[in-house]
Amino acid sequence: MKIAILGAGNMGLSFSKSFLKYELIKPENLHLITRNQSKIPVISEQFPNSKISTFDEVKELDTDLIIIAVKPQDFQNVVENIQFSLHKNQMVLSIMAGIKIEKIQKLLNHPLIVRAMPNSPTLLGMGITGYTSADGISFSQLINIERLLNSTGRSVYLEDEELLDGVTALSGSGPAYFYYIVDAMIKAGVEMGIDENLSKLFVKQTMLGAYHLMNNSERNLEDLIKDVASKGGTTEAALKTFEANHLKEILKKGILNAEQRAKELNG
Repeated sequence: MKIAILGAGNMGLSFSKSFLKYELIKPENLHLITRNQSKIPVISEQFPNSKISTFDEVKELDTDLIIIAVKPQDFQNVVENIQFSLHKNQMVLSIMAGIKIEKIQKLLNHPLIVRAMPNSPTLLGMGITGYTSADGISFSQLINIERLLNSTGRSVYLEDEELLDGVTALSGSGPAYFYYIVDAMIKAGVEMGIDENLSKLFVKQTMLGAYHLMNNSERNLEDLIKDVASKGGTTEAALKTFEANHLKEILKKGILNAEQRAKELNG
């Protein structure tokens, strides 16, 4: 398979590294395309045997798959300035938030579109990606896409494209929510007199341990919370403060607002 990636940013490059790591593509069959000429030397160091170009240099793309990894706000401008035409059998995989399949088809004048929403842990091969596809894409074509996505972590196919905006809000943006909470916990530790590096260690190891306990337990989350929150204890004092300030509702509202923003990005 030959793959071109439009937009050699963090996500585009992390996908590329995963494809190469699991030998799903040969380095010489990878074409990375960036808008920023100054980034080419750095990208070339990371991908010495792959082709690196700027957008205005590409007149023809002879690849099986084109991955669109530009910012959704930039997509219209990118389409207006690309100088190549898509071939009849080329697949397009979009990892842009919010931009729906119908709009991509219209702007590219091309029917074979798969839309996916990965998240930043794909950098470590521990991401999760929701994806869906246009009509007319065969099962074997989807299997090829799934193999690529699974190299970055896990993937889930969604029949209903409308759910992808929710996936964007939940898992696409989700890592930032955890970082936000972890940051608050670390700062609380510092305020209590714990050295910052030590506070980070306590919080990060607590988060890691809690994840594994949750992931390996058949008990529901409410029961796991009760296991820690004994009557009249320290955990209960914290949880009562969270409830009094409607923390759970605030988090839910934020995620729903992220979903709404994803819908707005489609224009």
